[in-house]
Amino acid sequence: MKLEKILDRLGSIEKNSFIKVVDNIISDQPKNSREIEKILSSADKGLKSADSENITQVFSLIHQEFYKHLKCEFQETSSQLDILIDIIIRDGNCIMKQDWFSRLYKKEIKTIKAKIKQVEAEISNPKSELLEERKRDYRVYRNCLKTAYQNDIDNNREAKVTSDELSIILTLSKELQLSQEEVKLINYSIIPIKKLEVLEVINNLKNIGVIFFSKKENTIYVADEMVRILRQLRGKEVADKYLRRTLRILREPVINQICRNHGIQTKDGFSTKIDEIIKEGISFKNLLAEDIHKKGTTLTERKKFLNNIVEKGLDIQNLRGSTIEEKIDSLIDYFESIDRDDSINIALDGFEKMLAELNDSLPKLNKQIKDQFELQDEFVLKGEFLINYNIKPRDILDLIEKEDLKKFILDNKIKQRGNNILNILEHYKDSENLFLENYEKVAYRDLNALKENGITTKESELGIKFEELTRKIFEDLGFNVDEELKKSLNSNKDIMDILLHLENGDVIIVECKTRKEKGYNKFSTVSRQLKAYKARVEKMDRRVIKILLLAPEFSDDFITDSEMNVELNLSLITASSLLKIYDAFKDSSYNQFPHVLFRDVLINEQRIIKALSK
Repeated sequence: MKLEKILDRLGSIEKNSFIKVVDNIISDQPKNSREIEKILSSADKGLKSADSENITQVFSLIHQEFYKHLKCEFQETSSQLDILIDIIIRDGNCIMKQDWFSRLYKKEIKTIKAKIKQVEAEISNPKSELLEERKRDYRVYRNCLKTAYQNDIDNNREAKVTSDELSIILTLSKELQLSQEEVKLINYSIIPIKKLEVLEVINNLKNIGVIFFSKKENTIYVADEMVRILRQLRGKEVADKYLRRTLRILREPVINQICRNHGIQTKDGFSTKIDEIIKEGISFKNLLAEDIHKKGTTLTERKKFLNNIVEKGLDIQNLRGSTIEEKIDSLIDYFESIDRDDSINIALDGFEKMLAELNDSLPKLNKQIKDQFELQDEFVLKGEFLINYNIKPRDILDLIEKEDLKKFILDNKIKQRGNNILNILEHYKDSENLFLENYEKVAYRDLNALKENGITTKESELGIKFEELTRKIFEDLGFNVDEELKKSLNSNKDIMDILLHLENGDVIIVECKTRKEKGYNKFSTVSRQLKAYKARVEKMDRRVIKILLLAPEFSDDFITDSEMNVELNLSLITASSLLKIYDAFKDSSYNQFPHVLFRDVLINEQRIIKALSK
């Protein structure tokens, strides 16, 4: 769930710890201080009185400083932050009830203790699958950590690993290419692991700003933006679901090779081995640069193999980079951009339909998804529910075995030629709803973003498409979008985009502007155009009670000029604001949108959304 959505949901007391941490970072004059000051200048009492949108913007400007703050907390080796972070960054663990989190925490400690015994047995067993080189790496790391931890006892001090020692130990683990899980198991074989009370754990995480805890709902929330920072802290370059997507296209001998490199059993099934690799926390970069290649493979062969994975396996064309490192970095950036994007590549209605038909065709899928993402609810195949957990249609399809996918395709008469997953997504795509969900991108004429979200269109058509979508929104808001009246009022020179005809005969003129550049700033041009429309309508004995101008955004100068204009009764509304109002209206008790709410010069969607919720 996005940070802004969580902040909207919680009370001031529940947000207080997070606000306090962010406030402390701001007081230390971070890199983006000026931008932060500009955002907070509208809030009289600083960050505490700022709205959720502004707090989210501030957080995005201090994410580097927040990372450093958490890195300092991580230096405390007894904090168990590695265990706790590994739980909350797993796909599906961003929203948890307290008792569910407690269960996962206890289970994690129990698993770690069992695995420690298993690894120690593997090291001492000459017939184990563990490579001799790997055993040596484990012993080197273990002995260095043991020395760092126990040298305090020799000097009659409390046993602990200092921050300086820890930085050396972390460098050693990186050079030995140990996975997160390997490091964690060796660490806790030396440093005793102690199970803490769950409320103590929750308070510790809340006080450092990592989680929000609602006592009323008895629920833990971890923002998607925070999960990305925590993944960075744990050295995980991509979310588990993208690692799974990449692993699933590899042949089994390659998967077995990765397993042997990291002491994972190769006897299990293909999907089980992939799950174990993901749990190991193996670096995505190391996996693609080293683990998937046989010893002695030439650089040219490695490049060719990687290109084949990216272009044929993942179906990603023209990825930037000429070297292996650049190519991998570009792939990480690609997955990061998908993760940040709210779009799900098919319309929500299509997602709901796909889940319903998956449930009919594959009755075991609900349990599989529930277990895979550690979800507490009994029935989880619900579109809105999964989106809150940042689980998208492609993430669901990536978990389904090939044979089950084929069965589902046959059951639902889906195209069979080509990539099965892409064919399924295409089958459930609802173009009108998909365009609506990408309304702001249409307003910005962002062809690349639209293409990434499954929309192929010409740039020359985007202006007309924006107008069509806006017309649809106003129709759904309960307005009479009167095309006949508009045609009778238009001339060859003055052509209005949209005309809303009210019951008393008055009209509202809606003008739509798309723009690639930031900040719409041509007030003199658009004001002449709007005055001409208004004059033409009034000449036909109609009263214009409001003019609405829609654009992706407006410059400060444009807003000021609009405020100074007394002739037009003009309100400015961004595409983003209109879409949020539209979504709020669908959940409200109103049958028709009360147009009197369009009274600001620059429409404040939060005020309108609040009014609709009453």
